[in-house]
Amino acid sequence: MAEHVRIRLLGPVAALRGAAAVDPGSPRQRAVLAVLASHPGQVVPIPRLVESLWGEHPPRSAEQSVYTYVAGLRRALEPSRKQHRHSELLVGGGGGYRLEVEARHVDAVAFAGHVESARLAMRRDGAAEALTSLEEALSLWHGDPLTGVPGPFADAERARLAELRLTAAERHAEALLGLGRPHDALPPLRDLTRRHPIRERLRELLVLALLRSGNRAEALEVYNEGGRILREELGVDPGAALRAAYELALREPGPAPAAPPPGRSRSPEAAPAAGRMPVVPRELPRDLGGFVGRRLEIIRIQTHLAPWDGSAPSPLVVISGPPGVGKSALAARVAAMVKDRFPDGQLYVNLRGATTGMPGLEPLEVLGRFLRALGAAGDAVPADVDEAAAAWRSRMAGRRMLVLLDDAAGLPQIQPLLSAPRGTAILVTSRESLAAGDDSVRIHLPRMAGPEAAAVLSTLAGAQRITADPEQTARLVRFCDGLPLALRIAGARLADRPDWSVAALNARLGDERRRLHELEAGELAVRSSLAASWNALARSARPLDRLAARTLALIGLPHVHDITAEAAAALLGTGVLEAERALERLVDAHLLDQSGSDPAAPPRYQLHDLVRIFAAELTCGPAGPADTHAAPGRLSPGEAAAALARVLGHWIASARLASTTMDPHRVQPDGPELDPVDATPHHVGDADEARDWLAREEPNLVAAATQAMACPNERLARLGVALVFSLQWYLHGAHDSANLIALNREALRVSRRLGDRLSTYHALGHLAGGLSFQRRTAEAVEHLRAQLVLARELGDRFSEQRTLGNLANTFLVRRAYRECLSHARAQLALAREIGSQVGERYALIMLGTARHGLGRSAEARQALTEALASARRVGDISHEGLVQTVLGEIFLDEGEPAAALEPLRQALELRRASWFRIGQLRCLVRLSQAHRALGAPRAALPYVTEALPLAVELGNPEWLVITEEEHAAVHALLGAVTPP
Repeated sequence: MAEHVRIRLLGPVAALRGAAAVDPGSPRQRAVLAVLASHPGQVVPIPRLVESLWGEHPPRSAEQSVYTYVAGLRRALEPSRKQHRHSELLVGGGGGYRLEVEARHVDAVAFAGHVESARLAMRRDGAAEALTSLEEALSLWHGDPLTGVPGPFADAERARLAELRLTAAERHAEALLGLGRPHDALPPLRDLTRRHPIRERLRELLVLALLRSGNRAEALEVYNEGGRILREELGVDPGAALRAAYELALREPGPAPAAPPPGRSRSPEAAPAAGRMPVVPRELPRDLGGFVGRRLEIIRIQTHLAPWDGSAPSPLVVISGPPGVGKSALAARVAAMVKDRFPDGQLYVNLRGATTGMPGLEPLEVLGRFLRALGAAGDAVPADVDEAAAAWRSRMAGRRMLVLLDDAAGLPQIQPLLSAPRGTAILVTSRESLAAGDDSVRIHLPRMAGPEAAAVLSTLAGAQRITADPEQTARLVRFCDGLPLALRIAGARLADRPDWSVAALNARLGDERRRLHELEAGELAVRSSLAASWNALARSARPLDRLAARTLALIGLPHVHDITAEAAAALLGTGVLEAERALERLVDAHLLDQSGSDPAAPPRYQLHDLVRIFAAELTCGPAGPADTHAAPGRLSPGEAAAALARVLGHWIASARLASTTMDPHRVQPDGPELDPVDATPHHVGDADEARDWLAREEPNLVAAATQAMACPNERLARLGVALVFSLQWYLHGAHDSANLIALNREALRVSRRLGDRLSTYHALGHLAGGLSFQRRTAEAVEHLRAQLVLARELGDRFSEQRTLGNLANTFLVRRAYRECLSHARAQLALAREIGSQVGERYALIMLGTARHGLGRSAEARQALTEALASARRVGDISHEGLVQTVLGEIFLDEGEPAAALEPLRQALELRRASWFRIGQLRCLVRLSQAHRALGAPRAALPYVTEALPLAVELGNPEWLVITEEEHAAVHALLGAVTPP
């Protein structure tokens, strides 16, 4: 069947079976088809499909949605496939799916193949063959590619295909010109140049086609128009290839303009004096021996400095990245590789932008060095920067030179040099992200990945030692943060100590207090490299730089993965906008990474481990002991503690607000003995936004709470406990028993140490809840009984009735229905006495569920109906969802599956709205059971299919068994043990 299916991506996404059109379904289902069709015959992993459709922040249901879309595509593309037969077209396996179609039956893949065939044909002077391939390629288009398909993959693929289409059109015109058919090339070239006025290759071909058609005047007019547009739009002159076409037009018979073409200089200083050889400087530094890796970056930089088609190089290429990432070594390597393309010489200077103890070079000093290298007498170098820059331009005019500016402090240091004429390429390295105009190319140098990093270690310490223990080598790369400087130091230390294994070095690096000290070898030191960047900010005359330096010290205090501008503002005690500017300044200095592509969420900022350790050395406060090698200007213990208290307060207030927004009917732990928080919380608009914020921040909040509770500082420890309590309802809804137990066990320890009885009460209850989730009910009951004693000692009757309800629920989990009834009755009486509606409602639910367990369904319905009315009256959707679930289960147990469907559907909707995940699982399984009991296994299938991965994720032992049994039962009825 696969050979009869064709996929169209060069326009609206469509599929054809023979001559019949197939509807690929919804936009996202079409997006799945587009991704698979773009890689015909290859397995596309499910995580890659998820990322292709939703990017870095997919919804929780993304993977399940992919399964649904694949099932929909199978139905559409294989309508005659028998119900229980495996798909032969859209095949699952290898952790993903592959589309079994031939590449020639996917128009986008076929198009790229034709374009490549044409390129190869042109290289062997086969213009006619190339023309045929290109006409076949261009005939495949029928609109904008991937029309209406959402997602990052579609966006990137549209841009790629559009660029390839333009390239094909250019090659088509080039083939026509090569075959002596310029008149045929003119109409498409005129149209494309009109639609892409700044694309120089199109304009160059149009000038040549006009010239060969005998229309010299229009050719000159087209060139002049292009020069004007390029200068107005981009601030640049035409490139070498377009200028060459112009000069060809000038040599044709007819009057020539008096002025030289834009972008060319006839300065007499460009030519050497009669009888003298021009000065050809060769100043490049020695290429680093043993250089490995960076293959992609080398190719990219080479492409800009030495284009394959012989055109002019990019005038400015900037390599930026964090300290120690290998910018200078990479620049020296590429410069050595391309130097032959610059026959007029190569200039080099170390600008000392981040050299500790030495001032950076001034622009005038750099200009003077270069002018003297180009033959100017020492006394002929102007003393004014502008005059020196003018002399520099005159000396460089007409030359093809490479200039390497290493370690630039910032754009002002190199700005006067950037006015060099066309033909000169300037390669800059900097720790700053330099933005120098539209014609600059910026290349961010990332940390090295595992294989590249291991290769660096191998060149120094020997391949045998590095490959002997891959796990320890990977750990060493992580300790070095993928920084070539750190890797070189680690490799050198291993080379100096042949008796050390990689594991032995890792044992020393594992202690964060010693790691920066261990990463020193001779004059090489990671700490010194980081300190140079920080000192440059701390000692800057710019207030923003100094604020950024302080920000780096402060964001090293909380031991969290990343941070937002709001949290940074709390640490700094400033406004959010001011904090964001400081964070962005650290990003520009490559001391901080920015992540996050979700436009609905604020950007997040992350410290890599070695920078985080260095940042922690800038304080001797509670975040960690100071190191004797720390940079000056570290924070005092009081400043550090106050900053941590501010950010903890922000997180507590934000988590409480988000939790209340998710469900205003749940009681938040609070009281006179809990630490009061006066902080501005993160604003959330609705329950979904609140849940998303908590999901994003949970790892950081858990880490911050753990750190704070471990502090000897009593104020910080109390705030840590309060932060744990603020997460209670979110963790409960997420069924996160591990964090509930670990966090509240520590909160209990801290509360008892501080003699805080109210916090002890809350910690006991929350700990019991986590234990109950894991079916450790005996331990849970023990903690709840201790909590009940404490509530009575405190004289807190609301807390007393609440504990009685939790005891009832724990006995319910144990199926100890009579004990459950006893505690539920006690809760109901006390809740009614003190007027607690939420307590009364919960007690009624416990009574109804226990009576159902004892077979007293009529009494159960009576209690549940009363609870349902109360929940609906106040809008408590969590309790309403629980009641509807139990009512549905009663109908199921009484043999009325049809009657169970409606309450269970309502319960599922409510459980999703209140984000109680174990409740969602319970409803999904019960709905599957109801449909199966009605003899409708196909209707049951979507519910149990959604339930199984949720059960695996939640890890509840009882419900995992129930779900797996239901999954097997449904598929047994469908005639298959596993899903198709």
